[in-house]
Amino acid sequence: MTRRLPLFLLACAALLLAAAWCYRPGLSGGFLFDDYANLPALGAKGPIDNAPAFWRYITSGRNDPVGRPLSMLSFLIDAHDWPADPAPFLRTNLLLHLLNGTLLALLLRRLGRTAGYVPARADLAAAIGAGLWLLHPLFVSTTLYIVQREAILPATTVLLGLHAWLHGRERLHTGRALTGAAWVVAGLGGGTLLGVLCKPTGALLPLYALLVEYLLLRHLPVGAAPAAAADTQPRSGKHTPPRPAEAAARVPPYGSAGFPAHSARTYRWTMAVLAWLPTAAILGYLLRAGWLGITHGIGALRPWTLGQRLLTEPRVLIDYLGLLWLPRPYTSGLFNDQIQASTGLLAPPSTLAAILAIAALLGLAWWLRRRQPVLALAVAFYFAGHLVESTTIALELYFEHRNYVPAMLIFWPLALWLGDDATMKAARRALALVLLAGLALMTHAGASLWGNQTDQALLWARLNPASPRAQAFAAQAEMQRGRPDLAITRLTPPLRTRPAEVQLALNLLAARCAAGGVSEADLLGAEQALRTTRNPGSLLMSWFERTIDMAKARACPGIDFAVIQRLLDAALANPDLGGQFGPHQDLLHIEGELALAMHDASRALANFNRALALNPRVEVALQQAALFGSAGLPRLGLAHLDYYARIAGHAVPPGPGMPTLHARVLERQRYWEHELTRMRTNLQQDADRQAAASDSTHRN
Repeated sequence: MTRRLPLFLLACAALLLAAAWCYRPGLSGGFLFDDYANLPALGAKGPIDNAPAFWRYITSGRNDPVGRPLSMLSFLIDAHDWPADPAPFLRTNLLLHLLNGTLLALLLRRLGRTAGYVPARADLAAAIGAGLWLLHPLFVSTTLYIVQREAILPATTVLLGLHAWLHGRERLHTGRALTGAAWVVAGLGGGTLLGVLCKPTGALLPLYALLVEYLLLRHLPVGAAPAAAADTQPRSGKHTPPRPAEAAARVPPYGSAGFPAHSARTYRWTMAVLAWLPTAAILGYLLRAGWLGITHGIGALRPWTLGQRLLTEPRVLIDYLGLLWLPRPYTSGLFNDQIQASTGLLAPPSTLAAILAIAALLGLAWWLRRRQPVLALAVAFYFAGHLVESTTIALELYFEHRNYVPAMLIFWPLALWLGDDATMKAARRALALVLLAGLALMTHAGASLWGNQTDQALLWARLNPASPRAQAFAAQAEMQRGRPDLAITRLTPPLRTRPAEVQLALNLLAARCAAGGVSEADLLGAEQALRTTRNPGSLLMSWFERTIDMAKARACPGIDFAVIQRLLDAALANPDLGGQFGPHQDLLHIEGELALAMHDASRALANFNRALALNPRVEVALQQAALFGSAGLPRLGLAHLDYYARIAGHAVPPGPGMPTLHARVLERQRYWEHELTRMRTNLQQDADRQAAASDSTHRN
């Protein structure tokens, strides 16, 4: 055994070095998409250089009720302010991926030995299985997409939690009930808590433990007994895990779960509270979300119903499995808007085929659960890992990073076969090396693409011809290279077939501006898109603000304040935008900015007041008052703050969980009170200076 451990460690070290080499080209990449929606919180309220700023930042997460504070905390490793350099973030993501690969190898080694496999085979299979996962090109888009640290960290907590749980289980088996229970509590309780604080998918740790328990370990001894039994078998030749009767004959007469009686009672209670109860709560939450989504709808944010999502996800899962078992260096990446939701079992026909395929896989796993427990566990673990993100919660249909944790055991059955030296030992070892080398080369190619954002945008557009997001992203890259003509050629055909795609229409206007000016036909296309688009998030506000600046500078023939107002009117006429106070508030705010640019102060005040009245948030009031101050209208800024003071009580309360805690932190620090006082003071000083200057002018 002393010789085998160094070999196992050397194999793991070699795999880690290979993974570091594979990912090195991607470390020159940058921020993308959701990075800009999440990471600016590092500097949203100033640099995080003191305790009050830390608490404001760590409670500011809004992606879910928990707020993902541990993920946010991890970003402080790399920066304390915004804008920031992406390189430290990417390095930290890679180090976490390497850590997860190490933890996975140790977990597979532990499970293999506990399940009764010959130690040499268990160790080799652990290294191969972890290596296939670590080097897989599908996870390039998780590791090198900075914000997906929120998917990487739950994997770390799941792996640490399973290690601690198994250690506690082993101690309970040897009769040390108190310390064993403490380790189980730390593993399942602490691991689940930490995982949820990273991302809600961390709540699946108790379910993973139950699957390992009942599919792999329930009828097997644990701790030193199986290893000793395994060592009595030949070092070579096919090895079958001991059957329950054989396992029972090799160990003392323990209780029904293979534990001493007092440890068995302790273990049953801890598993009931820390594994069964949380799992039941998760399943209950998902069922409730499904019932509400079907009976009450999911709102206008998604272009499909929850029923259509449930029909579509089996197709998505089969596509994920195809990417895992038939890997390729380049995938669709971050773009998933080209996926059409299923509207029936045969619309498209692949819907029913995917449902039947998944049912067959799960049925096969159940049928083989005693003869091939590792295979059954790998299948069940994979589908269990998709319960939160691929069922009844109305998230987007497809993201590659959702496979990061579910796929951790998926290559283990293959690795055990490759590690068996009963027959064709040399061929199996050679095949293992070929598979690992092939994955490494594909991952290196994928990481190289992520290190060059221009090439990345153009390739993703080729791979996703039906994705408006991919085409818009590629068009922006072409404009940055000084080729607006290529952007126009790219954007025009898809806009004809999808006239409601506002990102195509607005990027086409930008390309026309760069090429010399917009036409009436371009404006008509943009109007139609703005009238019919669904909620495009922050795209409209950022585009209109840039376009107002462009009109001020007269930088684009065909774009002036009247044209911007025309486009704003089209957006305000869109029922999917006007009916939601968020987008509607943004558009009214833009109208106020436009009026300021046109030097129509009274109209600007009226529009800002209308926007604020929809949801009187203090940060909106401060932003609008600051705009008045920047425009040389401090008295209007003060009037706007007076209006906010009158309607502040009508603000929509913060959501449950972290948003409420964040509001309490700000209230306790009197943060907004200080900000309002500071803004009023600055505006009043500006107003006094204006009055003094005016008096001086009159006297002279």
